Amino acid sequence: MTSGSPHISHHSTGGGILHPHSDRCLTTSLAQNLVLTNKCCSSSRGSSPDDMSAGSSAEFPDRASLMEVRLQAQEDEITLLKSSLADALRRLRLHDQLLPLLKQQLIAGLETPAFEGSSKDSANSETFIDQQNQSFQSKGTKIQPQSRRPRRRRSRGPGSRPSVTPPLARRRRASSQSVPVVKRRRPLGCGRSSFPLLHSDLGVTSIKMFIRGRPITMYVPSNIQNYEELKMEPPSQRLELDWVYGYRGRDCRANLYFLPTGEAVYFIACVVVLYHINSRTQRHYRRHTDCVRCLTVHPDKVRVASGQMAGVDKDGKPLQPCVHIWDSSTLVTLQQIGLGAFQRGVGSVAFSVADSGAFLCVIDDSNEHMLSVWDATKGTKHAEVKSTNEAVFAVEFNPDDSSNIITCGKSHVYFWTLSAGQFTKKQGIFGKYKKPKFIQCFIFSLTGDVLTGDSEGNILTWGKSAADIKTLGKGAKGQGTFQIMRQTKAHEGSVFTLCPLQGGALLSGGGKDRKIIRWSADLAPERECEVCVRCVCASDGELLVGTTRNAILRGSFSDGFVAIVQGHVDEMWGLSTHPSQNIFLTCGHDRQVCLWNTEEHKLDWSLILEEYGLCADFCPNGSVVSVGLSTGRWVVLDLLTKEVVSEFTDGNEQLSVMRYSPDGSFLAVGSHDNFIYIYSVTESGRRYSRFGRCNGHSSFITHLDWSKDGKYIMSNSGDYEILYWDIASGCKLLRNRFESKDREWASYTCVLGFHVMGVWLEGSDGTDINALCRSHSERVVAVADDFCKVHLFQYPCPKLKAPSHRYDGHGSHVTNVCFTHSDSHLLSIGGKDTCILQWRVLDSRERLASASASASSSTSSPEPGASRHRASPLPVDIPMSHYFLFTTNQDSFLLFFLIYSEYFVSSV
Repeated sequence: MTSGSPHISHHSTGGGILHPHSDRCLTTSLAQNLVLTNKCCSSSRGSSPDDMSAGSSAEFPDRASLMEVRLQAQEDEITLLKSSLADALRRLRLHDQLLPLLKQQLIAGLETPAFEGSSKDSANSETFIDQQNQSFQSKGTKIQPQSRRPRRRRSRGPGSRPSVTPPLARRRRASSQSVPVVKRRRPLGCGRSSFPLLHSDLGVTSIKMFIRGRPITMYVPSNIQNYEELKMEPPSQRLELDWVYGYRGRDCRANLYFLPTGEAVYFIACVVVLYHINSRTQRHYRRHTDCVRCLTVHPDKVRVASGQMAGVDKDGKPLQPCVHIWDSSTLVTLQQIGLGAFQRGVGSVAFSVADSGAFLCVIDDSNEHMLSVWDATKGTKHAEVKSTNEAVFAVEFNPDDSSNIITCGKSHVYFWTLSAGQFTKKQGIFGKYKKPKFIQCFIFSLTGDVLTGDSEGNILTWGKSAADIKTLGKGAKGQGTFQIMRQTKAHEGSVFTLCPLQGGALLSGGGKDRKIIRWSADLAPERECEVCVRCVCASDGELLVGTTRNAILRGSFSDGFVAIVQGHVDEMWGLSTHPSQNIFLTCGHDRQVCLWNTEEHKLDWSLILEEYGLCADFCPNGSVVSVGLSTGRWVVLDLLTKEVVSEFTDGNEQLSVMRYSPDGSFLAVGSHDNFIYIYSVTESGRRYSRFGRCNGHSSFITHLDWSKDGKYIMSNSGDYEILYWDIASGCKLLRNRFESKDREWASYTCVLGFHVMGVWLEGSDGTDINALCRSHSERVVAVADDFCKVHLFQYPCPKLKAPSHRYDGHGSHVTNVCFTHSDSHLLSIGGKDTCILQWRVLDSRERLASASASASSSTSSPEPGASRHRASPLPVDIPMSHYFLFTTNQDSFLLFFLIYSEYFVSSV
């Protein structure tokens, strides 16, 4: 059993008292670990990151992110060690106080019938324990762990955060090995026990799960008689990717292209999107295992090459970077190039043009930025060379000669010649012209010259023709050396992109001045417009503009531009779906609040707040939405006018959860100051007044849910605590948690609880699950984890290692999930990938219908030139042994013969 993994053992309601010797050993061990961890953390803060290549800006974010994750892991470990130590001390004090009482009960138990009236004693015992716990918290033993960090995916290999496992918990794990063991109750005096048992039931009534050594007790509901006989099955529902919101323009280049099918191809997270502009439909290439970083289209306008970053899976195993060459009409992968040959990731790719795309050039993100040429058909390496230690931004083949390759980047332009498998390099000479810090982009002119755009806002024309020797300066070696023929001032600030047009004209896009300028063949400016541009592509007089704000614009100089793709530009955490309409709201670190339409797949409106939002919830009447911010402030927005109708501040720490009661009469606000603030709501969600405050958690609030009658709240905290509150009686903490085991909840988003215990995977450390959401039908529960995955479990799933369906697509930790009001769709949002994925929820019959429909016709526009003999896609949820698949060469007939069913599906 992996240290720190969730572990369960069965106990009675009164069996929450540890042996005194075990507690003292635990306290000593925790104190020693705390000192060692503090030393490690201090040395970590004083150390510098690994040496990085000078000027290599591409590596710095990865190294800095790695160091940030390690530091945060150590800080979290210290926090949890302190919490565990305080818990152990509290138990020791409770044991000393309860020892006389236990002795009296032992003596009384020997003189009276076994376990007579023990249920009442158990409740009183638990109440006493909770009261003592509250008294210790009020005396200053409150533990405040660090707030939830904005993290990328964490490695689970060596170097990950260690686990703290108490000796007693280790002994329990060794005996059970993560398999629930049922311990039947024996009458007092009939068995060996180190302390008396105060519960009279003969069956299992509680389950204790350990996360990082911390015990979490959960009570079995009354309707479950034989917990050990429960069988967990994967849900009958499946997810199908329906829509992808967003575009990666903030830090990527040359990643937007037109296809002859009328589709625009671009990427975000791990998905390459083919968006048909006129019909407003999407198709998705989803074979990448990590974030896509670069993209190019083959000269035949059908094949596409896309390169991805390296990563790690949940077990710490590396995911190697590679390049996929795939057919844009069938979405079939043709070649997987460079698996194991690239380091860190693939930065740039380009097809050759002169030989009809026979070769593919790749530059990786290693320190030397290796330049390699591959056979695009066979997938074999043709040549390789170290390019430079500086950042490389672009690579292209000479369109007239595939043996000539150009690269550009930080302070350089290199002209490469490939002959007999060997590269020779010549550096561009700037001569009398100022050498820019960055060469951002380049294109080839019709005359064979090379035009570059740089960080000084200039377009430089490079050529081999004769020039004044005084202009060449030192380093010139004759006509074989490329030199600057002309300098044209184009923009204020950097030139981000250059795009060739028919007849030799071109477009340039600037950064600081936010302009797109059209130039004639002799570089005379003709027209301009103001757009925040990252890249530009043109087709038949129409322009597509990718912006640094992660949007794609469509239009022309004469008609202007409209946004066809929009998204967030920084990490998202807040997500909420409307109670009756097909809309949802998101908020994140970019301070944007966005309202989206799931049917039309578009942004209805957005606004910018003063602070960034972290949580949100719609009022049950659907007219307003509350948004919790990072400073403890929260605002209520009118959906129609976007106006702020109410505004309050609770504490000075960030808010983590907002939740209305089912009838909309109360609003619960969970904060990182460990409190839950309760407000009474009137005037259809427009008027709020403080009703009370829930005080009892020893760490920040992470999740909370209301009961169906609107009187109670279940909450989770950062130290893995589950508490229950009686709101109607004045926000009182329910001392006897056993009484809440049969309570029904209006929603289920708490990640800790009996009904969702099975969502925790082996080896989880308590922060691996960021969010979960139960469907309104109460049939399935969706889970967002720290490893870029969305899971779908059946509900309830109270046993560990419950089977699930797992879905890829995100390129960073998934921060939140939420079902729409009708359960027809599931929304998931990513952290650093700034991606929103909309999933269609399908049952068995819908899956068969969807499979037959996809076989007969694509969900997007017609695809001219596609093969008429390709195999139809198979349903992924039916085993191969369950059906035979027949297709005709017209692709017009599909038959699934289900061996274990009594029907078949056919479509013409």
